[in-house]
Amino acid sequence: MERLRIILVSEDRFVSLSLSAMLQNLGHTVISCAHDVREALNKARDLSPDLVIMDERCGLETAKGILEQHALPIVLITSFIEPELVDEADAIGVAGYVIKPVSQMDIQSALVFARSRFKQLQSLKQEIVDLKNMIRSRKLIEQAKGLLMEREGLPEAEAFRRIQSMSRNQNIPMAALSEAIIMTDKLANKTKANKNRSPEY
Repeated sequence: MERLRIILVSEDRFVSLSLSAMLQNLGHTVISCAHDVREALNKARDLSPDLVIMDERCGLETAKGILEQHALPIVLITSFIEPELVDEADAIGVAGYVIKPVSQMDIQSALVFARSRFKQLQSLKQEIVDLKNMIRSRKLIEQAKGLLMEREGLPEAEAFRRIQSMSRNQNIPMAALSEAIIMTDKLANKTKANKNRSPEY
């Protein structure tokens, strides 16, 4: 496993020291230990760690605040795992768990799992973003195609080929070109409507 730059978040300094020793034995670097919520958020922002390990007593709001600043794996240390805690932590984006008392082997397993799960979650999020963009692109192209069919009396296939050809010739993505066609049509209609409302003298 690659050497990780880790921030520890715990109100208990003894826990921080114990975890630091375990992580250093595993070849990782503890770049900082935070002992309260404000300190944890500031250090996560300023130091850009590879991973955060935090005690559940610091609260899931701390984990949420960190994840709002940076996309990174967070491992939660907890006395016991309750379904409600897991559901809430999963919704926030916590990637792994360690149950007290913590051993060096537990930490190593949790880091491997958290890194793997984090990559899967990031991949899934990217797939969702890509899917939303694809759906939006298709809607724009369909709308622009309909405008060309109506405005220029083109059949559907010809209107699509027109957008395709313009996109290729101007080196503009079809979705962006379609959006420009739609905006141009809206501006033209607005200008026409304003002229029709202008008073005559």
